[in-house]
Amino acid sequence: MHREHRVVSTAERRSAPRGPDDRRRAAPSAGTLRRRRAVAGGLLIAFVLLLVLLLSGGGTHKRSNATRGGTPGGSSLEAAPSRFTIHKLALTLPVALQDAAVAPLDGQRLVMLGGLESGESSTSAVTVLEAGRAGAHASLPEPQHDAQAVKLGANVYVFGGGQESSYDHILSFNPVTSGVTQVGTLPQATSDAAAVEVAETAYVIGGYNGQQALDTIVAWRPGASAEVVAHLPSGLRYAAAAAADGRIVIVGGTPGEGASTSILRFDPATRQVQAIGQMPAAITHASAFALGRWVYVVGGRGAAAGTQTASLVAVDSTNGRTVPAAQLPQALSDAAVAVTAGRVWVLGGSSASGVLESIVELEPLGP
Repeated sequence: MHREHRVVSTAERRSAPRGPDDRRRAAPSAGTLRRRRAVAGGLLIAFVLLLVLLLSGGGTHKRSNATRGGTPGGSSLEAAPSRFTIHKLALTLPVALQDAAVAPLDGQRLVMLGGLESGESSTSAVTVLEAGRAGAHASLPEPQHDAQAVKLGANVYVFGGGQESSYDHILSFNPVTSGVTQVGTLPQATSDAAAVEVAETAYVIGGYNGQQALDTIVAWRPGASAEVVAHLPSGLRYAAAAAADGRIVIVGGTPGEGASTSILRFDPATRQVQAIGQMPAAITHASAFALGRWVYVVGGRGAAAGTQTASLVAVDSTNGRTVPAAQLPQALSDAAVAVTAGRVWVLGGSSASGVLESIVELEPLGP
């Protein structure tokens, strides 16, 4: 029908009276018209395909946007922090406990060393959690809390801590023999510090020597002496810290008094400390762990006691950007946090109503 209409139109044009200009332009043949229509149709199809490609974000336009946002060369999906399923387990700690040192062992096992029980009494217990149960395996030389631990090689090492006063010892726990021995000393007595492992070296960050908050970052590895390798902008205790991509992100803490919003990053390769961001609110007595480029700040509180938060805040280690990640089952601070075989464990801690014996499991689901 459409083709017949075009033939009739052409015939009518041929039979119409011709003027001077009409004689100079001979009417195109039917074959020429078909070729022109074919070319026009092809151009139309190419235009439509180009329009669809641009609207769907394809081609070089999409790659250019991905490079400008998030991780260089990555997509916005890769730049997002993990989501989590969160479960409060029926299993609990043997006693309510806060300010314990904790480190992962092999598989799903982890060890908690010392801590502060209800009634403000320190413990010397070394407790291993495995296969859905918790049992005492050893004892520290004396009761203590506010220490930190890292795993280097086969052993777990505990740095400082205190009870009536702060300690300068470095203790080794052998998970095979359950033996605890002193293997070194810190440059000065240190409690309330953070400790992180990078490349088989432990870094002890800030802390308290019994008189003032410390601004030091101390490096130690088995068989060597502890060495101050960098300084923070000011003294800092109760900061949260974790390593991402070989660098340590240090969040919040108490700089003498109050609570801090600062996000710092320490590079062990250059021994440089730089400020990279700010937390949404001042935070201290929080804990932290890292997955990929993101450091997750677990709970914590403000300067005043009883101001605990249930927030899990993700910090981008590349630029200090913060993103709300999840909510814990309850507000807490001073919890022990460890990552084992793809699971994150939040153990004990302190709430506005007292010391906790709870165990919370976080399972990462990806961005």
